Formats: sequence, structure tokens, C-alpha cells
Amino acid sequence: MTTDYTETEIKLYCPDFAPVLAILDSIGAILTKPRLYERNVRYEDVDQSLTPRDIVVRLRQDDRVRLTYKEPLSDRHADGVAHRFEAEVTVSDFDAMHLILGRLGYHPHLIYEKYRTTYTYNDLEIVLDEMPYGNFVEIEGDRAHLQALRHRLGLADAPAFADSYVDLFRYVCRALNLAITDLTFENFRGIDVPLSAFYPPVEGVGDE
Repeated sequence: MTTDYTETEIKLYCPDFAPVLAILDSIGAILTKPRLYERNVRYEDVDQSLTPRDIVVRLRQDDRVRLTYKEPLSDRHADGVAHRFEAEVTVSDFDAMHLILGRLGYHPHLIYEKYRTTYTYNDLEIVLDEMPYGNFVEIEGDRAHLQALRHRLGLADAPAFADSYVDLFRYVCRALNLAITDLTFENFRGIDVPLSAFYPPVEGVGDE
């Protein structure tokens, strides 16, 4: 993320990380954070108004704790690159921050998990995300550079998504008729999620 608090990234569906890992190694990408379990809590306000407005208030814990605020997408390109305002701060205590958010009128809305491995290459951040419903590669940084790296990693034809993991979760639940509220590994145990489930429903199709 740049100093103007603009997040520019692309999310690519990548069931098999092995070829990407081999290329990252061959081009000299730096492993900045080995595979880590990550737990995220998304919050809502008393009026349940954040999610409908695509505003994110999130508390994340891996080897540190971070509070994040995101605004709706400011730009979405046909190639899958997304831009949005994001501000993030490291906090010292997950439970204390959770308590503060509660006192301010926020409550937990959704929990989602992942395993994340992080690399850097030429001022780009590359993360390999193992989500409960499938694997994705995210590249963050300058738009032109991240598209060049996308091609170099052999992901030019990989399906690209500007939607968040939580948005994809909602699409998957609707497509597979899943009555679950949290994106956890336990909830997706034994469930095979096809690529087609990650796309938003076509208006008027499948509606009563």
C-alpha cells in the first residue's frame, strides 16, 4: 500500500501454487513472511450499515494485530485491478481492541480465516492465500508493474477478481446454497467449490 493510503491490487485464482513458487524463486523474489495462519473479524455498526456501503472495519491477527479501515472501491478495471482507500494500524492487544470497538458500538459480523505466505519483488507484494474455499495469489503495487509480474508468473489467463474474499464468500454461499455465516476451514471441510461459484449471480437468473 502506498503512502497516500490507496490500495491497488489484483486477486488471481490459482489452485496450484507450485509453478508460481518455482518462478518466484527463479526471479529472486524475497520471502518476507513464511506461511502464517490468519484470523480476521469483520465488524458492523448498530445499524448494520457498513456492509451494504462496502465499508470494512476489520481486526486481523497473525504474528501481530492490525486494525484496518477500507472504503468502497474507487476504481475497478476490466483486467481485475482494484483501487480503494485503506488505512491500517498495528495494535498491541487483540482483546483490548475488540473491547474498544464494542464500546464504540461495533459488533462482530463475520470471521474469516486463511493461511498466507508473503513475498516481495521490485516494490510489489505478492501473497499466496490459502482460503477455506480455494487458493488465490494477490499482487499489490503499481498497476503496470503488477500486470507485468502477473504475466511473468504465468497467471495471465488466471481468473481475476476485484471483489473481496468476503464478497466471494457470499457468492459461493449463494451458488452452493450454504447456510453458513463464517468463512472458516471447518465450515468448508469436505466442500468442493467450483470456479463458477466465485462469480456474482446474474440478475434475474435463478430468482423466484
